[in-house]
Amino acid sequence: MLKQRTLKSITRAVGVGIHSGQKVELTLRPAPPDTGIVFRRVDLCPPVDIPVGVMSVSDTRMATTISPGGDPGAPKVQTIEHLLSACAGLGLDNLVIDINADEVPVLDGSAAAFVFLLQSAGIVMQDAPKRFLKVMKPVEVRQGEGKKLMWARLEPHHGYTLSFEIEFDNPAVAATGSQFVFDMGSGKYKKEIARARTFGMTADIDLMRSRGLTLGGSMDNAIVVDDYKVLNADGLRYDDEFVKHKILDAIGDMQVAGMPLLAAYTSFKGGHALNNKLLRALLADESAYEVVSFDDDRAAPKGFAELAPAW
Repeated sequence: MLKQRTLKSITRAVGVGIHSGQKVELTLRPAPPDTGIVFRRVDLCPPVDIPVGVMSVSDTRMATTISPGGDPGAPKVQTIEHLLSACAGLGLDNLVIDINADEVPVLDGSAAAFVFLLQSAGIVMQDAPKRFLKVMKPVEVRQGEGKKLMWARLEPHHGYTLSFEIEFDNPAVAATGSQFVFDMGSGKYKKEIARARTFGMTADIDLMRSRGLTLGGSMDNAIVVDDYKVLNADGLRYDDEFVKHKILDAIGDMQVAGMPLLAAYTSFKGGHALNNKLLRALLADESAYEVVSFDDDRAAPKGFAELAPAW
């Protein structure tokens, strides 16, 4: 049987929120089978549990934010996508995350530090079948027209692949790879995707800060680009780091479904809002998906039974 996974022990992290600039502490705890991933706002009295789920998403501007029942006026946790991406990359199903503020710390702007934390805690199998959301027919969402067109699609696939194409009117970004396809069964998440950092243009950063956003952002936790070049002294970690970060984000946004997908995901210029819209469109059509598990792990897609074992 292909089994669910949780942490072997507790692990902790401290950092700042990229938008709030606030110091944040996380405690990541093992959880029983079928718990899913649950954020717990321990700074509130009484603490508020916010289970990760498609309908819990309450805001998708610049990050993915969840609240109980998706209520934008309720307690929230924002910028969850990098941590969820790391959980997906390691095949983690069940986790309780205590957090003492309303934003997950950005750490170095990628998922690499979260991967290190989770693997250092150890990963254990649980005596319960791992469930997958299997896409049964194509589902697509589109937004805008002409040069503003963007779209995202899910199609049936025995496995889980993500294909992304970016298009930025910026010479520094345009000079890098604009397309990438990643297979989640390859076992190469940590090597090929996890280290890709979030990025921003100097003009956009000034505008966002005037609106109270990216207050914790710096070259220590993001790639910063002006009109012509990358400003970070150490340059890029990958030749195609920009598009790889968009895949990293998409992996985290899709993990909001509460279970890994069996699908081929494709996006052109998409983002957090379109990803959540795509999941909602999928779940709105009961004929478009089914929940499956594998009693014999040999029947699972190649690489899924061995996906990112614990150290």
